[in-house]
Amino acid sequence: MTTLSPLIHVVDDDESLRTALLRLLGAAGFEARGYASTGDFLLRSPQDRPGCVLLDVRMPGPSGLDLQAALRRQGDPLPVVFLTGYADVATSVRAMKAGAVDFLTKPVEREALFEALQRALDRDAAQRAARVEAERLRAAFAALTPRERAVFDRIVVGQINKQIADALGVAERTVKLQRAQLMAKLGVGSAAELGRLAERLQHLPD
Repeated sequence: MTTLSPLIHVVDDDESLRTALLRLLGAAGFEARGYASTGDFLLRSPQDRPGCVLLDVRMPGPSGLDLQAALRRQGDPLPVVFLTGYADVATSVRAMKAGAVDFLTKPVEREALFEALQRALDRDAAQRAARVEAERLRAAFAALTPRERAVFDRIVVGQINKQIADALGVAERTVKLQRAQLMAKLGVGSAAELGRLAERLQHLPD
């Protein structure tokens, strides 16, 4: 399967600035695409591609904050870096509380911009990796039989094979076999690893 390269979405109604940013990012080795408005971005941006959004606050129609909120409602939102000429404390606090990676003001130093965008891309990559791992764990756990799940539940609370066998009304050798099978399916090699996996299963991202 081909892995798509990250794409930086530049959303700003100032055409000259948008063009300058796209040239700057391209020269630095980033792949970027420009949008004149929130609506333009929602209509034309590719779905489920890695990346981040470089976003103005004040634009005709829905604002950058509106777009940030819309992305969050969609689930698995792209990380956002704000770049605005109209900064105030209330707006920056609102943006950061809503999960923005950074809130930059125009004109911005290129190194500060690149550093913020790289942190946004790193966050996106980490979030995607976490979702892939969550799906892998869910699929592995779903592959357990009902009896293997019953054994799993007792292992993670510290019961030994004999106790599990007595509780389930089966032979201890049956428990040993099911224990080996479930650990192979889940890719763990010890009860301690199984306990850590059980903890992770309880805190998987949606």
